[in-house]
Amino acid sequence: MKISEVITALNGELVQDQFQDSELEGAYTSDLLSDVMANAKSAGALITIQAHKNTVAVATLVNISLIIICNSRPIPEDMIEAARDEGIAIVRTAENQFVTSGRLYTLLGYR
Repeated sequence: MKISEVITALNGELVQDQFQDSELEGAYTSDLLSDVMANAKSAGALITIQAHKNTVAVATLVNISLIIICNSRPIPEDMIEAARDEGIAIVRTAENQFVTSGRLYTLLGYR
């Protein structure tokens, strides 16, 4: 499923729109950035509440294509700029991480 399709299906707010609309190959949910570095897979999405520039740096290290910020958290401009520089999409949703993870799990065809 392409990033744009995920955004539409999750009814998310696209905050950073300069990215390559590639296929997502999975997702990882965590707020501990060292955990993300150790366990997230390339070409996936990160579901988190960590809305700051360091989240983008970690996403870049593991080649994450999409960051989904939950609970309608405010997203600082320096995070948006960093994601734009790296070509990482940022989406904000009002849903919590549990619901977002479950929806994305189903959308990506896991059962």
